[in-house]
Parts: sequence; C-alpha cells; structure tokens
Amino acid sequence: MSEARIARLRGELASLGGDAMLVTGGHNRRYLTGFTGTAGVVLVTAGGAVLFTDFRYTELANAQAVGVEVAEHPPTGYYDRVAERLRGAGVQRLLFEDGTVSYAQYALLKERLAPVELVPAGKALEKLRAVKDATELAVIQEAADVADRTFSHILGYLKPGAKESDIALEMEFYMRKLGASGTSFDTIVASGERSAMPHGVASDRIIGPGEFVTLDFGASYKGYCSDLTRTVVVGPATERHKEIYGIVLEAQLHALAHLKPGITGREGDALTRDIITRYGYGDQYGHSTGHGIGLEIHEEPRLSYSAPDTILLPGHVVTVEPGIYVPGFGGVRIEDDVVLTDDGIKILTRSPKELIVLE
Repeated sequence: MSEARIARLRGELASLGGDAMLVTGGHNRRYLTGFTGTAGVVLVTAGGAVLFTDFRYTELANAQAVGVEVAEHPPTGYYDRVAERLRGAGVQRLLFEDGTVSYAQYALLKERLAPVELVPAGKALEKLRAVKDATELAVIQEAADVADRTFSHILGYLKPGAKESDIALEMEFYMRKLGASGTSFDTIVASGERSAMPHGVASDRIIGPGEFVTLDFGASYKGYCSDLTRTVVVGPATERHKEIYGIVLEAQLHALAHLKPGITGREGDALTRDIITRYGYGDQYGHSTGHGIGLEIHEEPRLSYSAPDTILLPGHVVTVEPGIYVPGFGGVRIEDDVVLTDDGIKILTRSPKELIVLE
C-alpha cells in the first residue's frame, strides 16, 4: 500500500514544480509509509523514497514502513542525511509542506539544504489523501461502527440528573473498550441551552427534564477517525423541540439523497442550507454542512459555501451535519459519515435518526 501511495505522489512531482518532496507532517508521513512513530521525515524522489528517523524508532520503522527504505539519522537531526540524498539524486527543486512548516523550520531547511531551492507544495498530499483507498475505507467503517455502538450504549445513561461530563467519560471509556485508541476530538455533550453551542464540550452541567442533549463524538481507530452526532430529548418533548428537530432531519435526509460525485463543495452545502433557510432558521445555522475525515478529523474536501472550486470525487469521505441553534433554548445537529461512490454515496454511520425522547 505504501508503494502505491508513494507512486501517486511521485507522479505529481513534476506538475507541482519539484524534483522531489520532503514530507515532515506526521499524518502525511503515516499515510505514505504506515510508520506510526512521532519523529521522522520522508524524502520522495523520482527514484525512490526513504524514511529518516532516529535511534528510538528505527526498529518500529523497519517493521511498519514496508517497501520503504529506512535510514537512521544522528541525534543532531536529519538535515545532513537529506542533503546528501538530494545531491545524489541531482535534486534542484525540493517541494516542502508549507502548510505545516513554521518559518523557523523553513529558514533552517533553506540553510542546511542549500543550494536546493525550496518550493511550497500547497495541499498536494492532502488532496491525494482525500480519495480513500479500499484499506482506508474498511478502517473508517470500523471506526464508524464503534461510534454507532457507543451511541446505542449511552442511551441507557441519559436521564435527568446525569452530568454531561459523566456521560462523556462513559462514552470515551466504552469506545476504548471497543478497541479505539482514543477519541477523534473532545467529546461534545451539550444539554438544554448549552446545546445551542455547536462545540459545547461536556461540562459539569446537570441534564434536566424537557431538554435537548446533543452528543457529538468519534472514535480514533487504527489511526482513522469517525464523527457522529445525534440529538435526543430527555423528555418530555415540546412542539418546539419537534419542529426544530424535524427541520434539521429533513435537511439532512435531503442532502443524503442528493449528494453525489461531480458537484461542488458549495453545492453540497446548499443541499442542507437552502432547506433550513426556507424555514426561517438560516441565521441559526452558522457552520458548514460537512468536512472530510480520515487520518485527521478535519480533512479535504469541505461541504461549504467557501468551497466553490472543490469537486466531490468517488472515494471522498465526508460528514453531513446540518444544525439549528437557538440561543437560550437549545439546538439540534444530526451528523453522519458518508463515502462518495461512483453514482452517489454509501452511509457509514447507521444510528437511528428519528427523534428519540427518553422519558
């Protein structure tokens, strides 16, 4: 798998304006090599790829980076070893990850790798990562299954008198019991008026009767993320609860029915936004419809008004998560993870979406 991914990147080097690329970001390093250590860089040239790491990780790198040369660098850093390889390969223009390299790192690279010219690579690797292969899709499905099982599990704990932070702790513990290495992000448990906060991370608030409770969480599983949101009512539910929930559900189901390859990120966003706006809640829907997921919880592509040039492709994995947030009352968000197929989508998360009232 590493060889195929490196070959894809190698095929892009010339169009990106470089003879080689130095990969320094941890997620991109893992994507190309399978190496899970926290230190190392990958040099990809027209003739091959080498993973440089230090003494602490050479054994792990040799075990994980199948098909990739592993070279140990001294404690003083990888610069001299990389410079030596660049000279040997006749590299004149070196692509680098300008989105993650700090100015101080850039200055050091420029000094230590001279006379090689440094060329910003933009989001070249992120765009390659956005189209998932079969191995990645299988793992993301497993991560989604962990989230689904966790939602089913936590319903038995949601009741008046429960503390948001206790609910979050139980969810995180249960995901780890199912094999997750951790959470994709800080677990959101937001009840009552706090559910109007899209990123209302669990607090010490006590859940009361007649309140929305929004649960937004995900599992980090074998390096990949899932992202699931469901909103329930700890009963009884009022007509206002039902109205807002019904609008969000209609918008989400509409998007799931019409999302497909070939449309833009802006068009994907409009599938939910137009419906919510039509009901008069456009001002209470302030975030985008969705984002890519994979090794990171926020990746390319985006379902957003600000992504008019993004074209959705088969293999893209995105969230679909419309919401309405009414200050002083509460909010609703419903989110699923989906993969774009040749002619539509496959929904990866399967938790029920009809309004659940826990009384």
